[in-house]
Amino acid sequence: MEWTTLLAGQRARSLGTRHAAGRDTRSEFEKDYHRIIGSASLRRLQDKTQVFPLDKSDFIRTRLTHSLEVSSIAKSLGQTISQDIIRNSRDPQFDLQMKEDVCNILQCAGLVHDIGNPPFGHFGETAIREWFRENLRRLSYKGRPVTQILNKQMLADFYNFEGNAQALRLLAKLHFLVDENGMNLTYALLNTIVKYPVPSTQIDEHSGDIRTKKMGYFLAEQELYHRIASEAGTVGLRHPLTFILEAADDIAYSTADIEDAFKKGCISYVELLYELEQYELRASRKELEYFNPAQILREKYETAKKRHIADCGEFAVQNFLVRMQGFLITCATYGFASNYGQIMDGSYRSDLFEYTYAKGQIRLLQDVAYRYAFTSTPIYKLEISANTVLNFHLEHFVKAALYYDTEDKQSDVEEKLMFLISENYKQAYHTYADGKSEGERLYLRLLLVTDYVCGMTDSYAKRLYQELSGID
Repeated sequence: MEWTTLLAGQRARSLGTRHAAGRDTRSEFEKDYHRIIGSASLRRLQDKTQVFPLDKSDFIRTRLTHSLEVSSIAKSLGQTISQDIIRNSRDPQFDLQMKEDVCNILQCAGLVHDIGNPPFGHFGETAIREWFRENLRRLSYKGRPVTQILNKQMLADFYNFEGNAQALRLLAKLHFLVDENGMNLTYALLNTIVKYPVPSTQIDEHSGDIRTKKMGYFLAEQELYHRIASEAGTVGLRHPLTFILEAADDIAYSTADIEDAFKKGCISYVELLYELEQYELRASRKELEYFNPAQILREKYETAKKRHIADCGEFAVQNFLVRMQGFLITCATYGFASNYGQIMDGSYRSDLFEYTYAKGQIRLLQDVAYRYAFTSTPIYKLEISANTVLNFHLEHFVKAALYYDTEDKQSDVEEKLMFLISENYKQAYHTYADGKSEGERLYLRLLLVTDYVCGMTDSYAKRLYQELSGID
């Protein structure tokens, strides 16, 4: 892979001569940033769960605040990694303009990496997958089982539904403002957010290759993906910047989840120290000489005592996590630099932390967050209620969509349900369904429902459920 093609700024639709006339001096990737910042889909993330149900506290993170943090960390990583490429002459083509482009792309990618996720956190994805796995087989269309009309990949798209794939679909098609190209973002940016460059039929969680862990695009976007990836020379491969984006996401959520869990009272300073000290007992001396999390947490607590800070535990936890972020950024930079050749030829199979001192420590943070926060009562309540709400919407809207835009008459209720779906989404459906076979059109109508559900905020999904159920 070559940086000259990886960072190319082409789009599905050219922006025309107005921008080439010198009136707009922004780079193509700076234009992407301003399009994203002004989008309704980004704003909706402020009302979507990150980990904890939307909280009365202003402190607890939402999808939007998480995305802002990932954007910031991704840009910082882009700066340090780009500087390493230049300083160590890893690629003679890589220059200061490319460094700026890398930072701008990663800043944008951080903002939109979760933009396709449904409401209620990652459990929303699970609920959608499980509904289709349990219910699609019992649906029929014109006397035939739906599972016999849709092909293997269409079925796999729903059985393995992914917010990552939905993000590409949302950005490239569903923002139907000017035409069918959605936000019309640069191919370099769209390529960066495809974390798993395989279709749903090629998922292999046990391959040992990070590329095949999940799917990266639906069949509906397969042609689009190949067009984007062909321009960059990344078909079936991860864009190098995707590794950096993923590392930024891991850094952001692994540290933020601990902080949010502490603020919510799910874990105390003493409990966190205990977990870190258990790790201290089994880690190698060389690893601890480089970064000892338990020792740093203890030192921060002692600093708070010396300064007579009222809540020494809170001070220690927050300042420890700041230090941890810096350590993880250093390790991610090293991970990219030390595996640069493999990353650029597409043969690298792991994340950036795999062969660094951070591997065990970032896994530790994720494990602690899971055991203390993800198995907590608020999360269980969220998941149970999310399952009820999303099952209701899928049950009703999928049935309504089966005969939408066909010669067969819908019931009055089904017509009203389809009326509720965004006109943007329906316009995108009509554009891409034109001239397609009956099976393809049915597939796109089912995607129309998941488009609508994924576009919902937590509050809207709950409110609509109450309204349609007749609950006051």
